[in-house]
Amino acid sequence: MRIFVTIAAAALLAGCATTQKSAATDLEASGPRDPLEGFNRAVWGFNQTLDKVAMKPVSTVYRTITPRAARRGILHVFDNLTEPWSFVNNLLQGKPGRAVNNLGRFVVNTTIGVGGLADHATSLGIKPAPEDFGQTLAAWGVKSSTYIVLPLFGPSTIRDGIGTGVGMFADPVNICLRECTDLSWTERMIPDVVNLVSIRANLTETGADTLLNTSLDPYATARSAYFQRRAAEIADQAGDAGSASDADVDAAIKELDADTPTADAPNPDSAPAGDEPAATPAPQPTEQPQEEPAAPPQPSSSDLNLK
Repeated sequence: MRIFVTIAAAALLAGCATTQKSAATDLEASGPRDPLEGFNRAVWGFNQTLDKVAMKPVSTVYRTITPRAARRGILHVFDNLTEPWSFVNNLLQGKPGRAVNNLGRFVVNTTIGVGGLADHATSLGIKPAPEDFGQTLAAWGVKSSTYIVLPLFGPSTIRDGIGTGVGMFADPVNICLRECTDLSWTERMIPDVVNLVSIRANLTETGADTLLNTSLDPYATARSAYFQRRAAEIADQAGDAGSASDADVDAAIKELDADTPTADAPNPDSAPAGDEPAATPAPQPTEQPQEEPAAPPQPSSSDLNLK
């Protein structure tokens, strides 16, 4: 389930000394560069239509008939299958410590975790260290380049598209499926389809649908979320402590809610919450009770004079 970009990597031995900080600041400094916005919005509309008529209904049925525990297990299996490619990319980026994490997680989860159904590696303190070739190119100093929305696959950039295309052919799991089995291309695509449906169902559970549906401009929201997520993934690989976990990425995307134009429409509750402390309603009730004790003596004195 990756973008098809058939471009070979020509700089395999180049620039590995480029600092990760420059790679991490690439996306942050440049921001969304979208000179193809007209084309991208058209493709975005096509993808949204396809999602409504096919992917979302299928993922809804999948969520209905599959227990949550089973869905989580399936997600873990496909996450586990990304460890070998992450291992390769961590080595290409000169991060042997993180590569050891990938190897350890793959061995533990494949054996004790029964093929990756359970994530025992995290319980044992082996932190995730996900990497892809797009991040490797960023670590080598390749700029993020133009934002582009691809049919079926959604948001990407020229650099990340190249990285994903390389991954389709160089990922050890994909190589094994091609060379070590007699499966046809159609049969090899079945796991990708299952993974796609699983990811789509998980997006619904994590609230991505709500974020887009309540946004004033879903296209701009998705674009910003994409750039923020990629920036977070690249920045997290600059340290030796670990990488972006699912919780870290979810937190980064949640921050988008306050930074995008969705705050006006989808968050009516948050707007009043921010206005209440600024409106200072508290002094008004405190001033009124001060005037009330002064008011009673006047009517009481007038009543006495009338009597």
